[in-house]
Amino acid sequence: MDVWLGSQTVRVQEVIPVRRKNPYSLVDVNQISIAVLTEHRGGQAATVGVDVGKKEVVACLVWPDRSFERPWRVKSPSELRLLVQKLLELKSRCPLTAAMESSGTYGDSLRQLLSDASVEVRRVSAKAVKDHSETFDGVPSQHDGKDAAIIGTLCVSGHAKSWDWADRPDQDQAIRYWVRKLDTAQRIKQVWSGKLESLLARHWPEAGRLLRQSGATLPLALAHWGDPAVLAKDPQASERLAKFGGHYLTPQKIAQVIESARESVGVRMSAWAVREMKEVTSAIIEQRQKIQDCRQQLKKLTADHPVIQAQAPAVGLITACVLWMCLGDPRNYGSAAAYRKAMGLNLKERSSGMHIGKLALSKRGQRLTRKWIYFSALRWMREPSVKRWIQSKKQRDGGRGDKAAVGVMRRLALAAWHTGQGEVFDVGRLFPGAQRQPQLPNASKEVTNMK
Repeated sequence: MDVWLGSQTVRVQEVIPVRRKNPYSLVDVNQISIAVLTEHRGGQAATVGVDVGKKEVVACLVWPDRSFERPWRVKSPSELRLLVQKLLELKSRCPLTAAMESSGTYGDSLRQLLSDASVEVRRVSAKAVKDHSETFDGVPSQHDGKDAAIIGTLCVSGHAKSWDWADRPDQDQAIRYWVRKLDTAQRIKQVWSGKLESLLARHWPEAGRLLRQSGATLPLALAHWGDPAVLAKDPQASERLAKFGGHYLTPQKIAQVIESARESVGVRMSAWAVREMKEVTSAIIEQRQKIQDCRQQLKKLTADHPVIQAQAPAVGLITACVLWMCLGDPRNYGSAAAYRKAMGLNLKERSSGMHIGKLALSKRGQRLTRKWIYFSALRWMREPSVKRWIQSKKQRDGGRGDKAAVGVMRRLALAAWHTGQGEVFDVGRLFPGAQRQPQLPNASKEVTNMK
């Protein structure tokens, strides 16, 4: 590099600065020497932040002064026991705490191994890790090594809760089994119902106006006859439909169904189309039976469960089981708002400068809770007082009904917490203002004239 000094140019050797080694670069756990790491740290409390991935676990050792060592790379699951051995060696030299963030089921194996080894485990909020990513080193990026260091640092700072492994009671495990089986059957049924809808649109488009596709009568009828033309020609069609529909299907409706099958403008069905129709409807019937069996099992299992039975009048028995499985005991939450936030039904706003963002659900909780609370909301939306509030809400929102449904979900979440504390459910408390009947437009004028 040439530098001008007075009247002459002097060539100066340029020195290129060498970048310091990346503090987040990973080192294999089998290369870690605990003796070297603790040589000058003997007796100091050690916190190991753990970032769990599907195929790899990253652990970072953090000291009380918030300095941290290079993160360790641990192959999962083959090297999990080796990691525990290293941590036990570390525990023999320093007081040890392991910190993890909730990561679905991927971290359960390690958490159980640590608890079996009597290593204290604490949980750090995943949102806190994300929010701390830029303040930690001035860079908003996130990667495994940095996240492990942040988890350990947050634990050192006291932002963690005890999270030791504990097997849930047998009743809770049974509830979990039947809820997951029911939800799986319902999702499979939904797939088959979509196929049925497309087949009906082609071959019997009038059927949807007379019988519900989600009901039992239409799938049973199509699984038996397969073709609406065959149904219309069967002299025993009335008796069979009455048997399929039971007391829900009136003689007048049966006559309409048969007439609809006879006069349908749908495409004529081939042998392959009939075969597909029967297979689709048989699959729907099978899944309906599985769902019914799961409901009966949950009803028997929770007959003496005080919290679920208390929540059932508000959200329904199955939704109460889902809430217990996903969120645990509502009595462990300090407020109804905290319980609702755990479902991801709390509102958030994204605003910057002069821009004011719209409120939206955070959706940070488990999806299953919101799904079943939504089903409960659909049932309560037919209740008169709730329906009046929904109509008023839709008018304020320009005819949109999705926000009204979300409003009912949020109120039911609060009701679930209150009933879980032992309060008796009263639908009138969901929307107290909606209980008052609206006055006639000219009622005030008539009162004035009478005076």
